[in-house]
Amino acid sequence: MWLSFWRSRDRFSLEELRYLTEQLQKAQIVNEFNKDFVIEALRSIAELLTYGDQHDSAFFEFFMEKQVMGDFVRILKVSRTVSVSLQLLQTMSIMIQNLKNERAIYYMFSNEHINYLITYSFDFRNEELLSYYISFLRAISGKLNKNTISLLLKTQNEEIVSFPLYSEAIRFAFHEENMVRIAVRALTLNVYHVGDDTVNRFITSDPYAEYFSNFVSFFCKQCIDLDRLVSHTNKNPSPDSTSTILAAVDEIEDNLYYFSDIVSAGIPDVGRLITDHILQLLIFPLLLPSLRIDTMNEREIGAVTCLYLLCCILRIVKIKDLANTIAAALFCPPEAYVSNFQAKLNGYMPAHVSTYDYKQSDDNVSGMEDGHLRVTVSDMATSSQVFPEDVITQNDCSISHFALREALLSYVTSGDDVQASGSLSVLATLLQTKELDESMLDALGILPQRKQHKKLLLQALVGEGSGEEQLFSSESTTGRDSIELDGYLQKLKEKYGVLCSFPEVVMSPRLHRNQVLDALVSLFCRSNISAETLWDGGWLLRQLLPYSETEFNSHHLKLLKDSYKSCTSAILEEIRGIWPDLIITVLCDEWKKCKRVIEASSPRRDPKCLLLPLQNSSSDDILPGESSFIAGERMCELVKVFILLLQLQIFSLGRVLPDRPPICPPSDVPENSHAKIAGMDISGPKPGTELKYVDAVPCRIAFERGKERYFRFLAISVGTSGWLVLAEELPLKQQCGIIRVVAPLAGSNPRIDEKHSRWLHLRIRPSTLPFTDSAKATAYSKLKAKALVDGRWTLAFRDEESCKSALAMILEEMNLQSIEVERRLRPLLDLERALDYPHPPEASSHCTTSSNSS
Repeated sequence: MWLSFWRSRDRFSLEELRYLTEQLQKAQIVNEFNKDFVIEALRSIAELLTYGDQHDSAFFEFFMEKQVMGDFVRILKVSRTVSVSLQLLQTMSIMIQNLKNERAIYYMFSNEHINYLITYSFDFRNEELLSYYISFLRAISGKLNKNTISLLLKTQNEEIVSFPLYSEAIRFAFHEENMVRIAVRALTLNVYHVGDDTVNRFITSDPYAEYFSNFVSFFCKQCIDLDRLVSHTNKNPSPDSTSTILAAVDEIEDNLYYFSDIVSAGIPDVGRLITDHILQLLIFPLLLPSLRIDTMNEREIGAVTCLYLLCCILRIVKIKDLANTIAAALFCPPEAYVSNFQAKLNGYMPAHVSTYDYKQSDDNVSGMEDGHLRVTVSDMATSSQVFPEDVITQNDCSISHFALREALLSYVTSGDDVQASGSLSVLATLLQTKELDESMLDALGILPQRKQHKKLLLQALVGEGSGEEQLFSSESTTGRDSIELDGYLQKLKEKYGVLCSFPEVVMSPRLHRNQVLDALVSLFCRSNISAETLWDGGWLLRQLLPYSETEFNSHHLKLLKDSYKSCTSAILEEIRGIWPDLIITVLCDEWKKCKRVIEASSPRRDPKCLLLPLQNSSSDDILPGESSFIAGERMCELVKVFILLLQLQIFSLGRVLPDRPPICPPSDVPENSHAKIAGMDISGPKPGTELKYVDAVPCRIAFERGKERYFRFLAISVGTSGWLVLAEELPLKQQCGIIRVVAPLAGSNPRIDEKHSRWLHLRIRPSTLPFTDSAKATAYSKLKAKALVDGRWTLAFRDEESCKSALAMILEEMNLQSIEVERRLRPLLDLERALDYPHPPEASSHCTTSSNSS
């Protein structure tokens, strides 16, 4: 047999296919002696049929005539080695994937051979075999349509009683190997998108409808695992923390997109099942109770993870009923969900385990011990009413004075930075959820003013209610707007057993809108919130009030003005601080960014940023001996907050935001300044160039141990820039020297040594901040893990008077530098001048020049 197999023949010929088939039919048993021949024969047959499908139909005619599919099945039955099973599955996958002839596909599917292979008892302890099997199933699903799918079904009385492809595939839906799970999801989507009514009824019938509840349960476990990962990372951060969290987040979002893809198939019952299970197994028992402000009870999911998950679900899963139910649920207190759902969820046990028992431990679909959530659930999937009337618990929620909606706002007003950012993300996501009814947004208090006016105008045009009167009055919304919310609140009670103890919520959308504005204004007055979060709040405010100042009351305006004044005082301190020479550059750059952010059509930050480890090295109090990098971060943060508060001031007064900040142009350098006397232009000193050092002070410094050098020291300021200069004398030119070393003047923190009155200590900070330069930002983020240390100079002068003279020169030039920065920023530090100051044409170009020279 072996010699005849390797004899010379035309490889791509019908004769070769006939020979391989005959030899395969002669094999009565497959063992270690002939397995190599059988494997090669199976591989070659797949190759020949693929070739024939493209070039000669006689190949497949022969394949059908000789009923080779039956031989494949027989070979599998008589095989004693796993390698043959591997090759057979691969052969079938190759043939199904590559055959383009519709008649060939019909033949492949039209007998029970495919279903036999699907249901064959392979030993899936072999991971490679499982991988080939799943690929085989996925290849079949890729050829499904309304005609071919019927060939794989068994029906009785026009109803499907067996669909092996689907039922066998979903056994592996929760396998520990991610690639297996991905393949099963792709297969199920191929089934759902066929659009066959009988198939749709089959997948939503018992016990197969449990797949959807089990998948949501599996997703719940992933959410709990993510929360544990985030919690552990916050306590024990590591270099790989961010990548680990992002990997978990990607898988969670992939599963949500899978839900969305299922819904897009347009199967009504499936959409209802997914909605019910997401609400019953995740939203009600896990996420909404986690929004509680108090921490008396242990939470299964942290508030920040909860806020992120709510954003993802609303943003990705496009189900109108789901979005509106979540929004309506925010009008109920958290106590309405705790006892009803958490107790029931922990009490359910799976009724159909065998369907998903795939020779593997059930740990993949059932999780949590110690009283936590059980991921496997009973057959609730087909229940149209999850909680019948006799099990609805009449919760006394009147003890709670806050609905979940107020809890969200409380995070904005009093939560930490991450909680405030997460709450803003939820509000922004709700605002941008197209599936959410505008009346629901209005009830939440976050309906944009332009949409509100459009709605009232339409009501006035069609003669509904008092739309015209409301359009021109301070009151908005009618009782008719509460119909949608009232309907969903009733549904929460009747279908899910959730009772809202605040019946008046539907009557006060105007009050809720004011609450949102109050929370946002309160946010802008907080000093412990990052600029990034404040900018997010600025975006939300701009969405709610795009062009009108009428909704700002006098209290709002006073709070904003007081916060602006407080920030102005902090800016004045920074002008006298370590980085005055970069304040204008940073301000010009951040002004444009802030304006783009708050005027953008969508938020700029992805909610997943909420979960990443904090990387804030800034300190509230920068001491003289601390790193200038930390001081620079704080300065940039303060400038960003200042810009937002100023732009909000302009916006609250109904003014148009200018494209660039209204700052004064640079002033001329005085003739008697050190810079003019030294013959220096506005570009500043450069090593190797010549200067006059009429006022320079002789000194010594050692940049290397034991190698002392003699220089002339000079402190110079030009406008908002300043430098410390060390120059060497020119023997042939009196009072002239060559610049050898240059360092920034600002932040030098000059100090005479307490024990050596001729020594002057100087701190030497960098000339720029790396995190303000996008090209250097990546490198800087890597360096942040290490301590960033400033340079140090110790200058030795010939006598005490020379040392004091050098100190006085430095202080004088630093003062001139700060005065010039303050002069240029004066229009921004005075609100009235900021609103009325004519914008100088040279301001924008100077911002660029200043940045380059720094």
